[in-house]
Amino acid sequence: MSSATRVLSHVVRSRELAVAVVLVALVVVTTLRNDNFLFSPDGWRNLLLNPSMLLILAVGQTAVIITRNVDLSVGSTLGLTAYAVGKLYTTYPDLPVVLVFLAGLVFGGLLGLVNGVLVTFGKVPALVITLGTLYIYRGIFLSWAGSDRITASDMPRDFLALGTKQVLTIPVLTIIALVVLAAVGYYLWTARGGREMYAIGSDPDAAVLYGLQTTKRVLSAFVLSGALAGLAGVCYAARYGSISSGAGRDIELQAVGAAVIGGVAIFGGVGTVWGAAIGAVLLTTINSSLPILGVSDFWQRAVVGALILAAVVLDRVLSARQAKRLAAEREAPTDPPPTASPTRQEVPA
Repeated sequence: MSSATRVLSHVVRSRELAVAVVLVALVVVTTLRNDNFLFSPDGWRNLLLNPSMLLILAVGQTAVIITRNVDLSVGSTLGLTAYAVGKLYTTYPDLPVVLVFLAGLVFGGLLGLVNGVLVTFGKVPALVITLGTLYIYRGIFLSWAGSDRITASDMPRDFLALGTKQVLTIPVLTIIALVVLAAVGYYLWTARGGREMYAIGSDPDAAVLYGLQTTKRVLSAFVLSGALAGLAGVCYAARYGSISSGAGRDIELQAVGAAVIGGVAIFGGVGTVWGAAIGAVLLTTINSSLPILGVSDFWQRAVVGALILAAVVLDRVLSARQAKRLAAEREAPTDPPPTASPTRQEVPA
């Protein structure tokens, strides 16, 4: 096998690397078409800033999908938390920014806890539960907000500055997203709880028989997803400064799509937050680059849908090949143990 073929084979097997190559190619092609995409005063900043909230949601979504579940309520949680932050500042205008972030995490975590309790103790599929809480949380949001809107004048300048502030040309909200990515990625890859989440998603029945704390791990995955959705809601309020009842609508589908495109198997047990993060960046970059390339809005959505379908099909193909290979290895005959050579009989003299 040639070196080029080996490299191509490695890229295909590594979903994270394959998606990263597509992302880089998209940025290069778009920049060649219009160099303002990357080299304008706001080009680099927008490339890093736009995916920050979706990246945070995709990280939380990954933890849930790994356990063979899904959380469709994160968009409503984001919007409800963002509006709660605005209301909090209208009541307590001098509230420290750190406390606001903590409040967003706790509030989102509580909403995630509701999902986790209903899924783990109610024994109802997560798809059904979180679809229901999506509408419940959105209904509470609509009832609370009504036609009211939080504006930038309702929030302090120090808080709103987080939406535009940069550190060494990197936006603060992007730094927050990267910290979340590193922390959750490290936990899932190294901590016992993270490894147990993978085991639960790979085979829930075997995990129970092995004595793993399946209820605790699934519950913690939903709490983490809700808390990160709350954090994303705080970031939303800081970036846009204007919060209406439509905040966060349909972003839950993008979060699931980012995770799946990044190599997180929708059937659980496989994937990394790094791949989900790259998938989130790819989705947001597609939305900003395809109009520059002259692609209509309809085809932009079609491209995203095609990527999701291709990711699911690829997961099934790779899983089928792996299962076939393992079955072949189990059925392969083993070599018989070497027999001792007969000793030569001594002839009497």
